[in-house]
Amino acid sequence: MLFLNDEGQRGQGLMEYALVLALVAVVVILVISLLGPQIGNMYSRITSGW
Repeated sequence: MLFLNDEGQRGQGLMEYALVLALVAVVVILVISLLGPQIGNMYSRITSGW
């Protein structure tokens, strides 16, 4: 029974890591989609100034 309990906790830990990773990915995608055009414009202004 101890072995089964350990496996359940390990699976729960992996699930928590997966959820955190998915949340971070969603936040990164949102930030890139919101700030992408501004960053592109900034690089365009920098390169056109040279």
